Amino acid sequence: MSAPRYLAAEDRYDSMTYRRCGRSGLDLPALSLGLWQNFGDLSPFETQRATLRRAFDLGVTHFDLANNYGPQPGAAEENFGRHLREGLGAYRDEMIISSKAGYDMWPGPYGDFGSRKYLTASLDQSLQRMGLEYVDIFYHHRPDPETPLEETMGALHSIVQQGKALYVGVSNYSPERTREAARILADLGTPLTIHQPSYSMFNRHVEDPTHEDRYDGVQSESLLDVAGDLGVGVIAFSPLQQGLLTDRYLGGTAPEGSRAASSSPFLSDKNLGQEYLARARGLDEIARGRGQSLAQLALTWLRRDERVTSTLVGASSVRQLENTVASLEAAPLGADELVAIEEFAVDGTGR
Repeated sequence: MSAPRYLAAEDRYDSMTYRRCGRSGLDLPALSLGLWQNFGDLSPFETQRATLRRAFDLGVTHFDLANNYGPQPGAAEENFGRHLREGLGAYRDEMIISSKAGYDMWPGPYGDFGSRKYLTASLDQSLQRMGLEYVDIFYHHRPDPETPLEETMGALHSIVQQGKALYVGVSNYSPERTREAARILADLGTPLTIHQPSYSMFNRHVEDPTHEDRYDGVQSESLLDVAGDLGVGVIAFSPLQQGLLTDRYLGGTAPEGSRAASSSPFLSDKNLGQEYLARARGLDEIARGRGQSLAQLALTWLRRDERVTSTLVGASSVRQLENTVASLEAAPLGADELVAIEEFAVDGTGR
């Protein structure tokens, strides 16, 4: 059976907020759709189609992928390519499509980390899976401690020169490595446009001017400050801390079928202790006082900082997507609310 014909909603740009990505000419929606979890081979294709089309109808123009998104690795890109061919692709010039490479993708020494060989081959494979001539943003997905940064950034520069990507970014880089990557790229003539770090009310490393990085040791400036200084946009992933900043676990147990009840390496029932419950329940009370869910509050909180260009959200259904986008309707957080959030988010005391 062929896919139903798709005509995008005429009012798709009426309510979405867009922010400029650093000092580039690129605008991104306040919420971008990440295809990490729900667009592989285990998710119904019809649900994927409905979610992607509804996202675009709501003004979500940015779709974020990576070579290893699935399951299985590559499946999300393959499925997204099919969605493009079956109707969404008619609006390609209104979309920002991104992909990444940096994690283990195929056997042998050329399928991981940050060599020119790996990045170039991986992007060629991604373009083939999606049926695209170029991506709008291509990221190096994680630092490579063994490959010279000059080689990795040189590969990103070459990819832009070849027309395979319009903009380049990095993900999971320390402040120090981000600054050096930007310098190398600037010398080559290709700006570093965007950084994709994890960031949430419970994960504040991008704000911390002094923290230990696994690759680069002690850092002496925050990632947000570096991005602001360099004019690099920031797009946050895991804004709901793998579901901990939702109402799913407020009862203190992991519901059947939830991520914490599965074998996920990112979350388990060990994360649902009394300290977590005190923090999450306190934040949930603030959210309900604003007429929001806890997840909506977490997204509103991230938008308080103008350096955060966009926030990556996942969605397993149209309903979940619509509830997420509804967070944009809330009023900005006031000073008293920010103080209260800080007290619960940091230690759960609510003092």
